[in-house]
Amino acid sequence: MDFLANHIEALIFCSSKPIRKSEIQACLTEMFEADIPEKDIKAALEMLQNKYTDESYSFEVIKSGGGYQFLTKAAYQSSISIFLKQQSKKRLSNSALETLSIIAYKQPVTKAQMEQIRGVNCDYSVQKLLEKGLVDIKGKSDSVGRPILYGTSEMFMDYFGINKMEDLPTPKDFSQEENQIGEEKT
Repeated sequence: MDFLANHIEALIFCSSKPIRKSEIQACLTEMFEADIPEKDIKAALEMLQNKYTDESYSFEVIKSGGGYQFLTKAAYQSSISIFLKQQSKKRLSNSALETLSIIAYKQPVTKAQMEQIRGVNCDYSVQKLLEKGLVDIKGKSDSVGRPILYGTSEMFMDYFGINKMEDLPTPKDFSQEENQIGEEKT
Protein backbone atom coordinates (compact mmCIF):
# COMPACT_ATOMS: atom_id res chain seq x y z
CA MET A 1 0.00 0.00 0.00
CA ASP A 2 2.91 2.38 0.72
CA PHE A 3 4.16 1.82 -2.82
CA LEU A 4 0.79 2.82 -4.28
CA ALA A 5 0.51 5.77 -1.87
CA ASN A 6 3.92 7.05 -3.02
CA HIS A 7 2.80 7.07 -6.65
CA ILE A 8 -0.47 8.79 -5.76
CA GLU A 9 1.43 11.34 -3.65
CA ALA A 10 3.66 12.12 -6.65
CA LEU A 11 0.62 12.53 -8.92
CA ILE A 12 -1.08 14.91 -6.49
CA PHE A 13 2.15 16.85 -6.08
CA CYS A 14 2.72 17.35 -9.81
CA SER A 15 -0.87 18.21 -10.70
CA SER A 16 -1.56 21.94 -11.04
CA LYS A 17 -5.25 21.43 -10.20
CA PRO A 18 -7.17 18.94 -8.05
CA ILE A 19 -6.65 15.46 -9.46
CA ARG A 20 -9.69 13.15 -9.47
CA LYS A 21 -9.70 9.53 -8.34
CA SER A 22 -10.58 8.49 -11.88
CA GLU A 23 -7.50 10.32 -13.23
CA ILE A 24 -5.31 8.67 -10.61
CA GLN A 25 -6.78 5.27 -11.45
CA ALA A 26 -6.32 5.77 -15.21
CA CYS A 27 -2.71 6.83 -14.77
CA LEU A 28 -1.81 3.97 -12.43
CA THR A 29 -3.63 1.41 -14.59
CA GLU A 30 -1.62 2.51 -17.62
CA MET A 31 1.62 2.60 -15.67
CA PHE A 32 1.28 -0.83 -14.06
CA GLU A 33 -0.60 -2.35 -17.02
CA ALA A 34 -3.12 -3.74 -14.54
CA ASP A 35 -6.46 -2.60 -13.21
CA ILE A 36 -5.95 -0.84 -9.86
CA PRO A 37 -9.07 -1.27 -7.69
CA GLU A 38 -10.76 1.95 -6.58
CA LYS A 39 -10.80 0.68 -2.97
CA ASP A 40 -6.97 0.51 -2.99
CA ILE A 41 -6.75 4.08 -4.32
CA LYS A 42 -9.24 5.26 -1.70
CA ALA A 43 -7.24 3.54 1.07
CA ALA A 44 -3.99 5.08 -0.18
CA LEU A 45 -5.60 8.53 -0.30
CA GLU A 46 -6.85 8.15 3.28
CA MET A 47 -3.37 7.05 4.33
CA LEU A 48 -1.89 10.19 2.72
CA GLN A 49 -4.48 12.44 4.34
CA ASN A 50 -3.67 10.92 7.75
CA LYS A 51 0.07 11.23 7.13
CA TYR A 52 -0.15 14.96 6.44
CA THR A 53 -2.30 15.78 9.49
CA ASP A 54 0.92 15.51 11.51
CA GLU A 55 2.10 18.93 12.75
CA SER A 56 5.54 18.41 11.24
CA TYR A 57 4.03 19.15 7.80
CA SER A 58 3.02 22.66 6.75
CA PHE A 59 0.66 21.32 4.07
CA GLU A 60 -1.98 18.61 3.77
CA VAL A 61 -3.88 16.56 1.19
CA ILE A 62 -7.34 18.09 0.77
CA LYS A 63 -10.31 16.90 -1.26
CA SER A 64 -11.32 19.97 -3.22
CA GLY A 65 -12.95 20.71 -6.56
CA GLY A 66 -13.81 17.06 -7.09
CA GLY A 67 -10.22 15.92 -6.66
CA TYR A 68 -7.23 15.91 -4.34
CA GLN A 69 -4.48 18.47 -3.98
CA PHE A 70 -1.80 19.65 -1.59
CA LEU A 71 -2.75 22.84 0.22
CA THR A 72 -0.92 24.80 2.88
CA LYS A 73 -2.38 24.54 6.36
CA ALA A 74 -4.26 27.58 7.67
CA ALA A 75 -1.61 28.23 10.35
CA TYR A 76 0.81 29.33 7.59
CA GLN A 77 -1.58 31.69 5.80
CA SER A 78 0.18 34.88 6.99
CA SER A 79 3.66 33.92 5.81
CA ILE A 80 2.30 32.71 2.45
CA SER A 81 0.33 35.93 2.01
CA ILE A 82 3.45 38.04 2.58
CA PHE A 83 5.49 35.88 0.21
CA LEU A 84 2.88 36.10 -2.58
CA LYS A 85 2.66 39.88 -2.13
CA GLN A 86 6.43 40.13 -2.48
CA GLN A 87 6.43 37.84 -5.53
CA SER A 88 3.79 39.90 -7.29
CA LYS A 89 6.15 42.87 -7.12
CA LYS A 90 8.75 40.81 -8.98
CA ARG A 91 6.55 39.92 -11.95
CA LEU A 92 7.40 41.45 -15.29
CA SER A 93 4.87 43.27 -17.44
CA ASN A 94 4.43 42.34 -21.09
CA SER A 95 6.26 45.49 -22.16
CA ALA A 96 9.17 44.67 -19.83
CA LEU A 97 9.29 41.11 -21.20
CA GLU A 98 9.29 42.40 -24.77
CA THR A 99 12.09 44.84 -23.97
CA LEU A 100 14.04 42.16 -22.13
CA SER A 101 13.76 39.76 -25.06
CA ILE A 102 15.10 42.43 -27.42
CA ILE A 103 18.03 43.05 -25.08
CA ALA A 104 18.71 39.31 -24.72
CA TYR A 105 18.77 38.64 -28.45
CA LYS A 106 20.35 41.87 -29.71
CA GLN A 107 22.80 42.70 -26.91
CA PRO A 108 24.63 44.95 -26.61
CA VAL A 109 21.79 47.24 -27.68
CA THR A 110 20.93 50.91 -27.24
CA LYS A 111 17.56 52.23 -26.07
CA ALA A 112 17.01 53.78 -29.53
CA GLN A 113 17.47 50.37 -31.17
CA MET A 114 14.99 48.81 -28.71
CA GLU A 115 12.46 51.56 -29.44
CA GLN A 116 12.92 51.11 -33.18
CA ILE A 117 12.10 47.40 -32.84
CA ARG A 118 9.19 47.83 -30.40
CA GLY A 119 7.84 51.03 -31.93
CA VAL A 120 7.26 52.62 -28.52
CA ASN A 121 9.26 54.36 -25.81
CA CYS A 122 11.21 51.88 -23.66
CA ASP A 123 12.41 54.20 -20.86
CA TYR A 124 10.12 52.79 -18.15
CA SER A 125 10.73 49.14 -19.09
CA VAL A 126 14.50 49.58 -19.19
CA GLN A 127 14.43 51.36 -15.81
CA LYS A 128 12.38 48.53 -14.24
CA LEU A 129 14.68 45.88 -15.72
CA LEU A 130 17.71 47.73 -14.31
CA GLU A 131 16.01 47.97 -10.87
CA LYS A 132 15.26 44.25 -10.89
CA GLY A 133 18.86 43.51 -11.85
CA LEU A 134 17.93 41.61 -15.02
CA VAL A 135 19.77 44.09 -17.25
CA ASP A 136 23.19 45.71 -16.88
CA ILE A 137 24.81 48.69 -18.56
CA LYS A 138 27.53 47.21 -20.76
CA GLY A 139 29.19 50.44 -21.84
CA LYS A 140 28.68 53.19 -24.40
CA SER A 141 28.28 52.95 -28.14
CA ASP A 142 30.75 54.60 -30.51
CA SER A 143 27.89 56.14 -32.49
CA VAL A 144 26.81 59.80 -32.33
CA GLY A 145 25.87 60.86 -28.80
CA ARG A 146 27.56 57.78 -27.31
CA PRO A 147 24.30 56.13 -26.14
CA ILE A 148 24.37 53.55 -23.34
CA LEU A 149 24.58 49.89 -24.33
CA TYR A 150 22.42 47.39 -22.42
CA GLY A 151 22.82 43.66 -21.98
CA THR A 152 21.49 40.90 -19.75
CA SER A 153 22.91 40.22 -16.29
CA GLU A 154 23.79 37.07 -14.37
CA MET A 155 20.47 37.48 -12.55
CA PHE A 156 18.73 37.21 -15.94
CA MET A 157 20.32 33.80 -16.43
CA ASP A 158 19.19 32.66 -12.99
CA TYR A 159 15.68 34.15 -13.34
CA PHE A 160 15.04 32.21 -16.55
CA GLY A 161 17.00 29.11 -15.56
CA ILE A 162 19.57 29.18 -18.34
CA ASN A 163 23.30 28.56 -18.09
CA LYS A 164 24.56 30.36 -21.19
CA MET A 165 23.10 32.63 -23.86
CA GLU A 166 23.19 29.77 -26.37
CA ASP A 167 20.41 28.13 -24.28
CA LEU A 168 17.94 30.83 -25.39
CA PRO A 169 15.46 29.49 -27.94
CA THR A 170 16.29 30.41 -31.51
CA PRO A 171 13.72 31.81 -33.97
CA LYS A 172 13.48 28.39 -35.65
CA ASP A 173 12.21 27.03 -32.29
CA PHE A 174 9.13 29.18 -32.84
CA SER A 175 8.46 28.08 -36.42
CA GLN A 176 4.88 27.35 -37.34
CA GLU A 177 5.38 23.68 -38.27
CA GLU A 178 6.62 22.69 -34.80
CA ASN A 179 3.89 24.53 -32.93
CA GLN A 180 0.97 23.24 -34.98
CA ILE A 181 -1.76 21.08 -33.52
CA GLY A 182 -3.37 18.39 -35.65
CA GLU A 183 -2.68 17.35 -39.20
CA GLU A 184 -2.65 19.71 -42.13
CA LYS A 185 -5.28 18.87 -44.77
CA THR A 186 -4.16 18.80 -48.38
